[in-house]
Amino acid sequence: MSIAQEIECLIRARYPLLYLLSNEEERVRTLVLEIGRRWGKAVFQWSSTTGVVPAGTSIQSVKHRNAATREPLAALDFVIDQVEPALFLFQDFHPYLARGNFAVIRKLKEIAQQLKHSHKTILLVAPLLEIPIELEKEISVVPFPLPTLADLGQLLETVVEEVRQLGNVKVDLDDAGRERLLHAALGLTLEEAENVLAKTIVKHERLSADDVPEVLAEKQQIIRKNGLLEYYASEESLETVGGLGELKGWLRKRTLAFTEQARAFGLPAPKGMLLLGVQGCGKSLCAKAVARLWQLPLLRFDMGRMFASLVGSSEENVRRAIAVAESVAPAVLWVDEIDKAVAGAQGTGLADGGTTARVFSTFLTWLSEKSAPVFVVATANELSQLPPELLRKGRLDEIFFVDLPSAAERQAILDIHLRKRGRDPAQFAVEALAQASEGFSGAELEQALISALYDAFDAGEAMTTDHLHRALRQTVPLSTTMAESIRDLRQWAGQRARRANG
Repeated sequence: MSIAQEIECLIRARYPLLYLLSNEEERVRTLVLEIGRRWGKAVFQWSSTTGVVPAGTSIQSVKHRNAATREPLAALDFVIDQVEPALFLFQDFHPYLARGNFAVIRKLKEIAQQLKHSHKTILLVAPLLEIPIELEKEISVVPFPLPTLADLGQLLETVVEEVRQLGNVKVDLDDAGRERLLHAALGLTLEEAENVLAKTIVKHERLSADDVPEVLAEKQQIIRKNGLLEYYASEESLETVGGLGELKGWLRKRTLAFTEQARAFGLPAPKGMLLLGVQGCGKSLCAKAVARLWQLPLLRFDMGRMFASLVGSSEENVRRAIAVAESVAPAVLWVDEIDKAVAGAQGTGLADGGTTARVFSTFLTWLSEKSAPVFVVATANELSQLPPELLRKGRLDEIFFVDLPSAAERQAILDIHLRKRGRDPAQFAVEALAQASEGFSGAELEQALISALYDAFDAGEAMTTDHLHRALRQTVPLSTTMAESIRDLRQWAGQRARRANG
């Protein structure tokens, strides 16, 4: 049942009070007007600035303003006095339902009893839920979802038709491009989607699938307003990741996983992956690269931001962060160093009153039950800190073990970093350098190259292979200082994880 059918069904069944959770008053109003027209009911709307007026009255209209009904009690009296069948849309009424507004709450309770035997319905529209305990049995909550692909498609058709009439804007959208643009816009309200399409047209004087980054940038605004997640505008790609061929192949096979073509083929949207391995071997880099490969927004989930001083606030922060991630889906949610974030989740709860365990439990439950296309990339270094619940199949699609790079992979990593810094790898003995850097991680190779650049710059000469050899000899890799930990990690992953290096 669609949201329109559900609301219409509740109205016809004479539910007295409906609470519609939505920021999109215009969409809700359009839907309610259509239901009222279909069933011969007048539609009124209320706000604290206009009072009760016919639905659709513009803010400039003075004729229909009803100052006497600006007060909520007077507005509710208007509902009682209305004899004909009608729908009443109360906008941002939730502040009057907070504790202390006893008269308003009591009045609504009394009205609810009368409306059950009439052809009138009150619909409260608000962006957040505020229901006093006295009205819990009278109010029915209906979450009003964000626009679907069909809604966005209808908007896009309208915009394209208007643009074609102008004649000075190029429209280059085939079926595949149209689908990419619409999927990028999922998670935006109709108004936000219309704004970003207009901005794209003004900025580029065209409308095509190449404008997907513009749409994703609009989603950045949603993340900034929330403050619990960080939006990463990733510039990394799989080409900037050296080695990890098995992991790259796995990701490339899922490039079209969020399309309608994949759904029609019977494929579910991928849930996520855990990248477990040695520090500095490219786990975080892969999280950034996958968002670029799939052209999805990358959101960083920082567990530290979730913890608050008030009891229960930390769990609520996690739920809010998850809700934001789902609202901009499809998206990639990056949980960096999850092992450190959940340290103590398996403890006794004496240190933090069990807050960590409850926060992590909320996150795990969402991983198991989520239906929104949010791909989770979790990274971890310490095996001992990972709770077994996270490793269970079903929560994530795959567990990859990221080992130290082989000689061939070290050569590829050196090539990438030399090119990044404007050097031609052909001018260096890269193969010999790869052999000389046995046990080095990708991050250590990069730092050795930077150190060699500093040495050459200080000496006033061009960087050579000798500078790189010297920098490598001066570096003690992590594989030496943490040899025992890496050995234990490899032993565990040998039977329980898939090798990212192939």
